[in-house]
Amino acid sequence: MKSLFLLFFFALSAQAQPLKPWSGAATPELELNALDGKPQRLADYRGRVVLVNFWATWCAPCLEEMPSIEKLRRSLDERTFAVLAVNVGEGPRVAGDFAGKMGLGFNFLLDRDMKTSKAWGARVLPATFIVDPQGKVRYSYYGAIDWSRADVRDAISRLIAK
Repeated sequence: MKSLFLLFFFALSAQAQPLKPWSGAATPELELNALDGKPQRLADYRGRVVLVNFWATWCAPCLEEMPSIEKLRRSLDERTFAVLAVNVGEGPRVAGDFAGKMGLGFNFLLDRDMKTSKAWGARVLPATFIVDPQGKVRYSYYGAIDWSRADVRDAISRLIAK
C-alpha cells in the first residue's frame, strides 16, 4: 500500500512540474516532411509561438497528452500559435492513422531516421519545446503534461504577447 501511495505521489508531482526555461544552445534546425510528404520547416512559422512535440504511437504518455495539446491549440489564435507534432521513427500510415482517430488538428511531421529528435535532445518521449516568435526555444518539458493547465497557457500567452 505504501509503495502504491508513493507511486501515486510521484505521478502527481510530475504532472505539477512547471515548464522548464530553456538553457540549451541555439535552436536546432527542424525540416521534416509532413504526413502528405511536403517538407515543413520551423522557420516557416516565424512570428508564431510553436509547440514542438516529439512523440510516438507506442509511447502511452505521448498519447495521453495529445488531447490537452489539441485543447491548448484550439484555445489560442492560429495566427499566433502552432503545434508541430514530430513522430519519432514511424511511418506516415501509422502516424496518420493515429492522428485521424484522435481528431487532432495540428501538423504532424515525420522523423523516421530520428536525426532531428537527437539534434533537439529528445532523449525521452514525449519531449516538448516551446519556440518563441523569433524562432528561439524558450521552454522545454520532458514527459507528459496537461497542456491545458492555466500556468502552461499563461507562459505561452506571455510569449505570444511579446
